[in-house]
Amino acid sequence: MHASRHTSSAFSKSSEDFAPTASFASEARTATQAQLATEAPHALVAYGWDDGWAAEFAPYAAQGLLPGRVVRVDRGQCDVVTADGTVRADTEFVVPRDPMRIVCTGDWVAVDAAGDPRYVRTLLPRRTAFVRSTSSQRSEGQVLATNIDQIVICVSLAVELDPGRIERFLALAMSSSGGDALLHEAAPAAAGGAQPLVVLTKADLVGDPATLAYLVADVESAAPGVQVLAVSAETGDGLEVLAAVLAGGTSVLLGQSGAGKSTLANALLGEQVQGVQAARDRDGKGRHTTTTRNLLPLPWGGGLIDTPGLRGVGMWDAESGLTRAFSDVETLAGECRFHDCAHEAEPGCAVQEAIDSGELPERRLASYRKLLRENQRIAAKTDARMRAEIRRGWKQQQALGRHMMERKRGPRG
Repeated sequence: MHASRHTSSAFSKSSEDFAPTASFASEARTATQAQLATEAPHALVAYGWDDGWAAEFAPYAAQGLLPGRVVRVDRGQCDVVTADGTVRADTEFVVPRDPMRIVCTGDWVAVDAAGDPRYVRTLLPRRTAFVRSTSSQRSEGQVLATNIDQIVICVSLAVELDPGRIERFLALAMSSSGGDALLHEAAPAAAGGAQPLVVLTKADLVGDPATLAYLVADVESAAPGVQVLAVSAETGDGLEVLAAVLAGGTSVLLGQSGAGKSTLANALLGEQVQGVQAARDRDGKGRHTTTTRNLLPLPWGGGLIDTPGLRGVGMWDAESGLTRAFSDVETLAGECRFHDCAHEAEPGCAVQEAIDSGELPERRLASYRKLLRENQRIAAKTDARMRAEIRRGWKQQQALGRHMMERKRGPRG
């Protein structure tokens, strides 16, 4: 999607218009962006370009390449926004065997300054990424968005809340700072990686304020320490607060089909950019409105990545995220009498005492155990696959070595 389509709208307000609305918006990031824009103007500042990216790109500038940010990826090609505008580039030279290194929406890249076709020559190290495991039998990771500041987990209030699914998203979101695991060398990331945010969409469908407040509190209990906002794209309620939170950074919208991501994106962008379809009445799920991941510029600064609805969100290298998402369980576990407590029937188990007193919902402990087992299972399968690939590589090297020796010796007899 070309950036020129998103320059004017009824929603176009400056970040100053929104700043008083939410004191929790990141003033430091906004100040940094303003300083960059004043001291060293660059056409890509609106897309997140800063001194850190400039330093990462410096070696490629000497080669005559252009810096750019990937705003859309298609099979074998991608749209890259550069200082000269949005260009179409081929990814032939950066197609690795490792799916974690495939060009993704949000990546910063070095592209040819000219040519037909142009080529992406390299990817800059990622700061953050949201990764899930694929549904394939190979237990591979799939990168959905990179170099993101906020991960917006969209949850529809048109259907019954599923706290376990919210916890699943949060565990993955809180594991988003592992850039070194994605490109084997990480750029400096913001403290704590990308920040998760739960947005309850379609708040206008809730009958009364008391019920809405109860639903927000219910989600907050499944997301301790995470901001939870209720919004309505239809009435506009909550949008200014959300806009203030997202201003200046790059955010990704995640959630199931029918969660209202595309409708929310249109409201934030101020125009009908993403198509929308009605969700099914029986379960609130919709058909895939968005079929590709697009990075779109927000009117007041920053970018928004809309993603297709996610039917499955498998754990992937989420141990650190699970620890953070279930910090309440981890804290209680540290108070148990025995360090290897299984939190079942052991004497002096602080976790079971918290469940008995009502401090900790039993459902939450069950969710933690389920996600922990899944993450361990995926990790074991991944390790086994990597070992098999290493063995396969050794065999190929041995076969090549034997072939070269036979050629060196020449034909027998």
